[in-house]
Amino acid sequence: MTLTVFYLLSALSVFSGLMVVLSRKAVHSVLYLVFCFFTIAGHYLMLNAQFLAAVHVIVYAGAIMVLFLFVIMMLNLNLAAEAQKTPWIKISAVILSGLMLLVLVASVKGAEELSAAQPQNDIGLVKNIGNILFDKYLLPFELISLLLLSAMVGAVLMGRKEPQPQNE
Repeated sequence: MTLTVFYLLSALSVFSGLMVVLSRKAVHSVLYLVFCFFTIAGHYLMLNAQFLAAVHVIVYAGAIMVLFLFVIMMLNLNLAAEAQKTPWIKISAVILSGLMLLVLVASVKGAEELSAAQPQNDIGLVKNIGNILFDKYLLPFELISLLLLSAMVGAVLMGRKEPQPQNE
């Protein structure tokens, strides 16, 4: 049963990934990408990483993809923008994509010995992630929280309107 679900989720992930690339409309590509994120979250659930699956859905499918949709709708992409791309840009995109494929294939070949190890049943639970975060990585965790706090204060200050001087 587990193997069947794995193959079904994998096939759906590959199909939706291909549809992201092959779809002609940008909004359809984004929706296929959201579906791909949900299938990847299913893989996380099969690995007993419930917290990672929930965060994946909330962060990627919930927040980032909504931003992608807003940007696509605001930019109003059309075919006139495609004609401005030079052949050098297209050639460099093909070369960089090939290099990325080469890196991905090399990383998969290097991961073969990792797949032989037996997974632990409680590795992705929230309790274990919390124990590791607040035991081993407490200082980096707190430093990142201070960094995010200062970024939030900076964003509020930058977004604030300056008070207009009153002419008397």
